[in-house]
Amino acid sequence: MARTTRDDPARASRRLSRSFGWLALLGVILAIGGVFGLVYTGLATLTSMLLFGWLLLVGGVVGLLHALESRGTSFFWLAVVVAALNIAAGFVVIRHPEESAEAFTMFAALLFLTGGLFRLVGSVVVRGPQFGWTLLQGAFGVLLGLLVLFDWPESSLYVLGTFFSLALLFDGLGLIAMGVGGRRIVGLVSEQMAGQEGDGGAAGGRGGAGGGPAPGPGNDRSKG
Repeated sequence: MARTTRDDPARASRRLSRSFGWLALLGVILAIGGVFGLVYTGLATLTSMLLFGWLLLVGGVVGLLHALESRGTSFFWLAVVVAALNIAAGFVVIRHPEESAEAFTMFAALLFLTGGLFRLVGSVVVRGPQFGWTLLQGAFGVLLGLLVLFDWPESSLYVLGTFFSLALLFDGLGLIAMGVGGRRIVGLVSEQMAGQEGDGGAAGGRGGAGGGPAPGPGNDRSKG
């Protein structure tokens, strides 16, 4: 029974270390996919559009099924309309990924431009403790938005794919760091627990060896 109890933490630590190993492997796959997408940005753009379209389509179908299950409620028609819009948008994105990429690239450029302008104006008006950093962020957003707009629609072939690939790359690197660090921590904890068990066993052995009867006057007289 004691041996089984002693083996349970070791088995749990091995299982946890294996889970962190799978997490690191997933990070490697994502990082490789990100690097591949940075090399082939056009393919990454089309892939991101198709994935987004399928997510909209599947989410719309799930939302429609959920809306049908909640018939008679006050939000039934709103849920049906939202699910129908998601299904229609997903169908359009899947059927026309290149045109959808152009539209999303235009939206991203306008978002960068307006966000950069708001940061620029806000940093000049407020002049807070992070004035320089906010001003730099605003200028970078305006510059990025203008670059994308000036090269549109050709920029739609690489902008979304670049962002998608960078997201994959950094997520993969984060998972690799988490998996490697987790395995290292599990190994350190396992070594510490094994050392504590070894010290406890050695202390018990010393206590058993010194547990004999202490010599006394009676024992000396019997020898005499």
